[in-house]
Amino acid sequence: MTSEIKIAPLPDRGVVAVDGPDALTLLQGLLTNDMSRLDTVPAVFAGLLSPQGKILFDFFVVRTPQGLLLDVARDRAGDLVKRLSLYRLRAAVTIRDVSADHDVVAIFGGSRTTDLDHVYADPRLAALGARAIVGKAEAVVSTATAADYHDFRIGVGVPEGGRDYAFAETFPHEALFDQLDGVSFTKGCYVGQEIVSRMEHRGTARRRIVPVLGTAGKLVEGQPVLGGDVEIGRIGSVAGGRALAMIRLDRAQEFAEKGVPIKAGDSTLVLDIPAWAHFNTAATPS
Repeated sequence: MTSEIKIAPLPDRGVVAVDGPDALTLLQGLLTNDMSRLDTVPAVFAGLLSPQGKILFDFFVVRTPQGLLLDVARDRAGDLVKRLSLYRLRAAVTIRDVSADHDVVAIFGGSRTTDLDHVYADPRLAALGARAIVGKAEAVVSTATAADYHDFRIGVGVPEGGRDYAFAETFPHEALFDQLDGVSFTKGCYVGQEIVSRMEHRGTARRRIVPVLGTAGKLVEGQPVLGGDVEIGRIGSVAGGRALAMIRLDRAQEFAEKGVPIKAGDSTLVLDIPAWAHFNTAATPS
């Protein structure tokens, strides 16, 4: 039996418009993903990094008949405009925060289609469904809430910036960009590229965001994850007894081999690595 599709407005998402003949060229030299892919797909997942290779912004770049729209955390939209404008120089590009004119909607949990404008499959993972950027005047019939969507996202095991990892403190591999089609290792230079490439080829990403299951007690966002008395991570988004946590996987492996339980508060944790994730849970450098 086909499950009914769910449509949830995401009020914490904003929209930045990047217009002009040099828009794609500008973004190609800045972002983690390859903008030439927009010739064949409607959207890509990407990040803008610091020169030190840490994520400053994550977003979706969506190609529409009116130009490029970036689906970004609403409270980061203004700062993203400022940051992109620093790199614009003499490029023929206009960069604007158009969050006041648009809403972002998540479409998930079913296979029925929708007639909303600017719908695109979530480029991170097919299981996440789709998203849409709609005009404020467009009527959207909600069948779910943003909380429902985030519970679903946590169930799939996909992290989100600002909830599961801190901006300006996290490398793309730690936030699973390499697992969720958010970084190109073949496109050439972009801001922070050398650090990301080095982590990829040396296998030095010891921290990763992974789903965890609590066997007892209540999981709370921000709780430290402990192996014995040693902090090896921190809880992020929580949905009931399941959460996403940034964890030093090499330390988690070490404690598991010693028979020392991993805990958060009163809850013993079990790592629940999703089938779509392909990385070494021991996370030891090659």
